[in-house]
Amino acid sequence: DPEKVRVLNQFDELGNYRFHYYVTGNTILEMMDELRLGNGRVSAVVATVGSAGTIACGDRLKEAYPEVKIVAGEPVQCPTLSLNGYGGHDIQGIGDKHVTWIHNVMNNDAVVALDDIECKKLLQVMTNDEGKRFLKEFLKEEDVETMADIFGISGVANVVGAIKMAKHYKMTGKDNIVTIATDNMDRYHSVMANMTKTYGNLTRDEAKHRFESFALGAKTDWIFEGTMDNRMRWHNLKYYTWVEQQGRTVEELNSTMSQDFWKAESEKVGEIDRLLLDYREKTR
Repeated sequence: DPEKVRVLNQFDELGNYRFHYYVTGNTILEMMDELRLGNGRVSAVVATVGSAGTIACGDRLKEAYPEVKIVAGEPVQCPTLSLNGYGGHDIQGIGDKHVTWIHNVMNNDAVVALDDIECKKLLQVMTNDEGKRFLKEFLKEEDVETMADIFGISGVANVVGAIKMAKHYKMTGKDNIVTIATDNMDRYHSVMANMTKTYGNLTRDEAKHRFESFALGAKTDWIFEGTMDNRMRWHNLKYYTWVEQQGRTVEELNSTMSQDFWKAESEKVGEIDRLLLDYREKTR
């Protein structure tokens, strides 16, 4: 029955924004309060964008820490925000060649682009036996094994993006940069097998070279500051997808430029939770 079916489009469903604002954002704040690392505050949050749900946590963090930098990541091979560009890439789940409706670009402080091949090569270091042996020379064994399980390509991209932004903003050991392991290794065993076919068996020397080049040696290139001009470019890119193709109005689009729009969305959480609880009670 079409009347009972609703397609949930994560690219324009503001429930996606509200979830990450409230759940992911507040979870990070609780984590900071519990761990008490560095200066006890969040200096930056870096998240690669697919639907741009995860990066909504930055809006909540900026309420608690006004100085926090919200940084969106995307593939160098598909530089939509960076250069209004397009292209194929191999960081699954991000870089879909458009700016999503739920992306609060006017609150973003920068965009950073990451190379998909470098991310895959680092993931191979983290998951390959020879690579893990190298990492265990200076990291705890349990940490290396955990990383080998919880990281996928986009998670590695997030970490590389965080390293690049730490260097760019001249951050110190007192600064806390938050990012998220958005996928895990389960999806990428065949990808890693193809990496071995392409580049050969990983050696300790190659693992060391990759780690020093792509992690410790991450460059501060492909970074675009969130100036007013750049924010307007990011915002204007929404027009072609959401007004021309998806039927939104120009007035709706322009309303998303104001932080009042996003604040109003975040304030719906309490009422929506109440309605959900009422519905559960009625359907027991």
